[in-house]
Amino acid sequence: MAGTSSGARFYQQIKRHPGLIPMIGFICLGMSSAGLYLLRLALSSLDVCWDRKNNPEPWNRVSPNDQYKFLAVSTDYKKLKDWPDF
Repeated sequence: MAGTSSGARFYQQIKRHPGLIPMIGFICLGMSSAGLYLLRLALSSLDVCWDRKNNPEPWNRVSPNDQYKFLAVSTDYKKLKDWPDF
């Protein structure tokens, strides 16, 4: 085993222990979903400002009908007319 590559050793372990296949699948699924969520936060969140010259404060250009949360449980953003007065 001294001259084998890490891919060959990994394949031998999977062949020897087939119960590792679902665990590896779930780990890959979790890592990919976490990466996609971070990508979504970086590209569409109002907290992140990539273009400071053209849009220095992107949170000021949000209309009341824009859904800015990932999951809106009780608020229907399409029916909102205007910002609430405080």
